[in-house]
Amino acid sequence: MDMFTRFNRKAIDDRQIDTLIGLSQGILADGRVDQLEAEFLLNWLVRNRQATTNPIIINLLEKVEIMLEDDILDQEESEELADILRLISGEPSELGELTKTSGLPVNDPLPELAFTGRQFLFTGTCAFGTRKQCQQATESLGGRNAKSVTKTLDYLVLGTYVTDSWAHETFGRKIEKAMQYRNSGVPLAIITEEHWANAAGL
Repeated sequence: MDMFTRFNRKAIDDRQIDTLIGLSQGILADGRVDQLEAEFLLNWLVRNRQATTNPIIINLLEKVEIMLEDDILDQEESEELADILRLISGEPSELGELTKTSGLPVNDPLPELAFTGRQFLFTGTCAFGTRKQCQQATESLGGRNAKSVTKTLDYLVLGTYVTDSWAHETFGRKIEKAMQYRNSGVPLAIITEEHWANAAGL
């Protein structure tokens, strides 16, 4: 079972999603998501939650609720939410490409993962949950979460929603830096979210 199926993402075609696509495009008109826009989106999701079983709305509501649980949308959360809305507002055909890793600079073969004492950094948008949820899952297994790509990083985890156009995304610089370190001989592995989730038993 691929990550898209495992975490209950499906193709979307109903009227609520059409509205959500329009909202996403409007919010991203200036290329960013601010606090008021995130709160507006949350209110819309809450109002529409009871009338839908659509997993996209349900999962997005959960993500935004967690992002705003402290009433502050920080820079990292803003960038993560913008990445999600870019995906939603894109072409429907992109949804079928989300779990493909061709064109992504992941290690081949993928390494066997160790968690205890190892440093992980998540980039892009993950299917498992928000970045904070991924970090908490890593910590529960004895791993540590890095804040940036350094020579001491063990694993850079590419979220399921990272596509072949990664070089043009906000997180592209992290991937480029990790590739440079890896190519210079630093024992840093670039892995998929699916590989991380399998190793974590999720």
